[in-house]
Amino acid sequence: MAATTHTVTNQVPPLVGYDVFAADRALSEAVERHIEPGVLPVAREELGELGRSAGSAQAQAWGAQANEHPPVLRTHDRYGNRIDEVEFHPAWHRLLGHAVAAGLTDAWSRPAGHVRRAAGFLVWTQAEAGHGCPLSMTHAAVPALRTDPVLAAEWEPRLTSYVYEEGLRPASEKAGVLFGMGMTEKQGGTDVRSNTTRAEPLAGDGEYLLTGHKWFCSAPMSDGFLVLAQAPGGLSCFLVPRVLPDGARNVFAIQRLKDKLGNRSNASAEVEFDGTWARRVGEEGRGVRTIIEMVAATRLDCVVGSAALMRQAVAQAIHHATYRSAFGGLLIDKPLMRNVLADLALESEAATVLAMRLAAAYDTDTEEERAFLRIAVPAAKYWVTKRCTPVVGEALECLGGNGYVEESGMPRLLREAPLNSIWEGSGNVQALDVLRALQREPQALDAFLREVGRARGADHRLDAAIKDLLTELADLEGIEARARRLVERMALVLQGSLLVRWAPPEVSDAFCASRLGGDWGAAFGTLPHSLDLASVVARARPVAD
Repeated sequence: MAATTHTVTNQVPPLVGYDVFAADRALSEAVERHIEPGVLPVAREELGELGRSAGSAQAQAWGAQANEHPPVLRTHDRYGNRIDEVEFHPAWHRLLGHAVAAGLTDAWSRPAGHVRRAAGFLVWTQAEAGHGCPLSMTHAAVPALRTDPVLAAEWEPRLTSYVYEEGLRPASEKAGVLFGMGMTEKQGGTDVRSNTTRAEPLAGDGEYLLTGHKWFCSAPMSDGFLVLAQAPGGLSCFLVPRVLPDGARNVFAIQRLKDKLGNRSNASAEVEFDGTWARRVGEEGRGVRTIIEMVAATRLDCVVGSAALMRQAVAQAIHHATYRSAFGGLLIDKPLMRNVLADLALESEAATVLAMRLAAAYDTDTEEERAFLRIAVPAAKYWVTKRCTPVVGEALECLGGNGYVEESGMPRLLREAPLNSIWEGSGNVQALDVLRALQREPQALDAFLREVGRARGADHRLDAAIKDLLTELADLEGIEARARRLVERMALVLQGSLLVRWAPPEVSDAFCASRLGGDWGAAFGTLPHSLDLASVVARARPVAD
């Protein structure tokens, strides 16, 4: 075939070789805002290094390879011995190793640790989202283990280590470890109080043998797991090490790996316990209370992870429109495409600003901020994770047919997008959790209202939305049936208040006009045409070196 028929024109160069952190103005400004000056230079340097790595061709290749070669379960060795090992592509280990070395499992022991870690998580998981699961579980296990000072002293240094060591060995022989979690069972799912796994006490203090199953066990290749089981005193939390101190494998039968819609690089498993040794964490009968801080931390990571997916999708869409020509000009200069891109950029920035505000509340760790988090985390988890799928789907459409092809990377983002809305409690669970806080913890609502009230008087549409929200909160009739509507409004008001305080006027104006003022259609790309949409798009554009 003649070479002239294969001349390539009007194709978009890959978005590669850029600093993912520096190119994200909403994120970099949040880091400047929430980290004290004495720590800021170090944070900037580490996030810059991570951002350049995330935007490199190498990291992007690792992400593609880890998804093209998903994990494989090896239940037995060649001689028929049960080994229950999960085999990963080398790219998976490189991604995890880079993440651990960057401190993405260490938020609890360094200044501004949660903001630094959340920003790094948002940056690095744009290269590949699946390996964020073990990072999240490992990070989130720390507050649960701190209910037992002896266990915390033994395990926390390993969990927060900057060294990643693959392979199953006694934890005492490893410089760093990863944790997973097993809560849900076939018959109950999120209703963990219906769990049937039994925990029988041994003679040793706090030692038990577990018998039962877990329908979803996250990160089954980890060194340890926090699980729930029924002890004589009620539902309790336990630490299950994968390998016992003497080097013997604990009983941990992996029955199969889940064949998931997305998140293909990550392993999720069904496991069976049959005389599995475990150590109790916290008091008997207080399992949910013990593990709840772990759940809260992983829910925040769902918000951060969704913000990362949105940011990467929007960056790809704007990058494509910057270089692609159609109908006599660049797509980015077409008024209708500009409206779509601006609308997507608003959603992405609102998610990022909210995620980083929550991380900053963890760092501040005052009674006021803890009360704020009690409502803000489930509200944000509900709304931000739900916005992820339509954002990624619309961004994919901006690339047209090219976006529907696997090589673009957009289908992988779209398959990943629904995940964070489901894991760690789906939408109804989050909405009901907000209702419980409203009904049982009045200080949580007070803290939430003080937070949104800091922007009062700056935008009339925000003021009106706050007033309407107060009216809804005053009417408790039929509250459960309208919980989703209420939580959606709470999340939007919170996002609007943060953008009014901290975002450029063109961003906050567009957000308040559309999300709070009602001047918006049912699809993206329906912002009021009179807004400064070009500035919104320019702010969100990723600029490669």
